[in-house]
Amino acid sequence: MAEEFNTQCAENLVAIADQFAQQGKVTGVKAFGSGNINDTFLVTLDSSEEQHFVLQRINTQVFRQPQLIMHNMRIFTEHVRKRLQHISINRRWEVPRVLLTKDAQDHWRDADGSFWRAISFIEGSQSFDTMRDRSYAKEIGYALGMFHNLISDLPPEKLADTLQGFHITPLYLQHYQEVLAKTIACQSSEVNYCLQFVSDRQIFAHILENAKAEGKLPLRLMHGDPKINNVMFDTATLQAVSVIDLDTVKPGLVHYDIGDCLRSGCNPAGEETENWESIYFDTDLCQEILKGYLWVANAFLTENDYAYIYDAIRLIAFELGLRFFADYLAGNVYFKVKHPEHNLARAIVQFKLTKSIESQETQIRKIIKDMK
Repeated sequence: MAEEFNTQCAENLVAIADQFAQQGKVTGVKAFGSGNINDTFLVTLDSSEEQHFVLQRINTQVFRQPQLIMHNMRIFTEHVRKRLQHISINRRWEVPRVLLTKDAQDHWRDADGSFWRAISFIEGSQSFDTMRDRSYAKEIGYALGMFHNLISDLPPEKLADTLQGFHITPLYLQHYQEVLAKTIACQSSEVNYCLQFVSDRQIFAHILENAKAEGKLPLRLMHGDPKINNVMFDTATLQAVSVIDLDTVKPGLVHYDIGDCLRSGCNPAGEETENWESIYFDTDLCQEILKGYLWVANAFLTENDYAYIYDAIRLIAFELGLRFFADYLAGNVYFKVKHPEHNLARAIVQFKLTKSIESQETQIRKIIKDMK
């Protein structure tokens, strides 16, 4: 029975992929990547022009208006492709293309009402879940800088905000306070550590949003999820060639991206460690990532942008810890957990990382200043 189901499932996938196959015939479809939101497949074609494309079923529980994602993606990728035709960068850089169905739609709904889309595949590239060695750090920074630079002249109001409230720290703080008000947290040294940690930094949560409100930081377009495994590397040169996973591209502050990239890239112990004493923010990696980033981003960054980079690095580690801790107190309703204390442990990792960032403030600010 299971075999029969799998055969039927495979046939369905081929039929869906066929809706987008403008060149050649679909010869295979297989599960692809390690994303945990959308279902992703790699489609193989018998075509000399394009051998593969990526087929995805959008998770409409997370993205309630998937047509807005497609609207954003078409505007943004088209803009970048035009920019790439008019600038010379002397190295490979690609942006995924939205593929249309045979009747020129950017998505296809199946009999179940599932929302499917297809995107071009970046041939000869691979991604990594962790920083392999220091030589990758500069390339990761370059990739984010290139990404920001290519959309820096696209007015943010042209794109819809597909995830309202995402990466707005004061809103996460407000949610945390609401959860705390109706929860009796079980007392333990770990819980007390987190309660005190958040309490000591409540004012700080508003730093970037206040700067935006005062006109010091402009609203731009941001990626929303610039972690390491969303950067594609050329398999031959090991240079960054693309940034993928574009569903969270939306109007916001580029500082949230910079902070998130450094938070995930400069924590050698990783987010899941329970050896809290081993957690530190690696300033050498920070220097390399920023070197790569600023090499291309200095074309559009302002004096105020530089002034808030340190705050962004500190804030994003704090924000993620706050989100993990609030979810722990709420009963683990948002993040997937392997055991009841998992989100508490994750929160402590981010708070220890925040503390390490704070203890090296002078050095981090000097790194930023020296690169201006």
